[in-house]
Amino acid sequence: MSSPQPISLNKLSLETNDNAVSTSPTQNYLNLSHSNSNRRQSLKPVKPLKPFIKGDIKILLLENVNTTAISILEKQGYQVEFHKTSLPEDELIEKIKDVHAIGIRSKTKLTEKVLSHAKNLVVVGCFCIGTNQVDLEYAAKQGIAVFNSPFSNSRSVAELVIGEIISLARQLGDRSIEMHTGTWNKVSNKCWEIRGKTLGIIGYGHIGSQLSVMAESLGMNVLYYDVITIMALGNSKQVSSLDELLRNSDFVTCHVPATADTKNLISTPQFSIMKDGSYLINASRGTVIDIPALIKAMKSGKIAGAALDVFPHEPPKNGAGLFSNELNPWASELVSLRNIILTPHIGGSTEEAQSAIGVEVATALTKYVNEGISIGAVNFPEVSLRSLDLDQENYVRVLYIHHNVPGVLKTVNHILSNHNIEKQFSDSRGDIAYLMADISNVSTDSIESLHKELNDTPYKILIRLLY
Repeated sequence: MSSPQPISLNKLSLETNDNAVSTSPTQNYLNLSHSNSNRRQSLKPVKPLKPFIKGDIKILLLENVNTTAISILEKQGYQVEFHKTSLPEDELIEKIKDVHAIGIRSKTKLTEKVLSHAKNLVVVGCFCIGTNQVDLEYAAKQGIAVFNSPFSNSRSVAELVIGEIISLARQLGDRSIEMHTGTWNKVSNKCWEIRGKTLGIIGYGHIGSQLSVMAESLGMNVLYYDVITIMALGNSKQVSSLDELLRNSDFVTCHVPATADTKNLISTPQFSIMKDGSYLINASRGTVIDIPALIKAMKSGKIAGAALDVFPHEPPKNGAGLFSNELNPWASELVSLRNIILTPHIGGSTEEAQSAIGVEVATALTKYVNEGISIGAVNFPEVSLRSLDLDQENYVRVLYIHHNVPGVLKTVNHILSNHNIEKQFSDSRGDIAYLMADISNVSTDSIESLHKELNDTPYKILIRLLY
């Protein structure tokens, strides 16, 4: 018999071979620029803009932000400084003084103290879902827009939860630990199929709704509770109260933000309502679950198992011995429980998710730096204008961030009155307002005087001119 011949991936074709194995979705994210370039060929070329205040755009990326982001930002010609970890506060303060944009994940804390030293900063990119690590209100008052990635890791988190549901139902964590220590313990007592069980989802957003579809495909019944009315996907059903969801669910999973209303959302009263022998999963924020109350509920047998991916206080870096009682006083008691899965905040930690997050946030940063487009900003008025064409000469894009008080637009438009305002858009969010305007008939010599006049206006927070 002849030896098998290796398969050449170059010869596989989805059109001719129905049995071809698909490649990693990561390639789709990394090849976005190829598909976009084909699309641009059929569109009119847009005019690249540059800032009036000359000097290289400096970007600081922390916490091992994905290489897709680095590639996108470097292709723009920015100076990119990259660090694999977060920085101590004193070093961060020194680094942030000169940068125009900073990219972080969940460990870096951009407090008022840190941001007050950022003299050139115009934008923050959070390469994750959450933005509670940034003082959003202070950032907005300084004219600093903040972007995040609310969608890109939804699938990764949902898949983790599905895996944890099955693992808890079968006590896989305990069996694995036993085998690693040489113990053979083949049992079926209190091990279940998830088919026919009810999953209760708290928070029916991007993750919760996707999880709903996946759970139904495995034969589960799905209930969900949300503070707003949301159309159900598949056969899932929205319930009117959290108590109703807890009373009727075999598995409960949390997908809500960290707010004052969600702190200790599941505590002793809620555990008492839940089914005897039910399971709890939290892959949202560490403050959502009252963990001492969970420990008591598990020790009493009320809760049969739990999976926690997030915690009230998390180590700032990887390493042995960091998840301890010094960080969270109940840590040793928590790890001693049976049928509990503890993971180090890895819900969105897949190659596909991090690649997509890198593309999404880096693209938002470049659009804001290059064009002033703030669509998707979490702390800022969302404003956009269509791009300028290459043949539009002597045009300047005015980006004017100001306090939201009467009379500002009148003052600004008076300054712009010597030029033709081709298009203009303004929006406000609370005390902050943002005006974008494209003006024509602006000579290079007059840009400086225009900048000075706008910069001297009262209630101005930050101004940029792009031309």
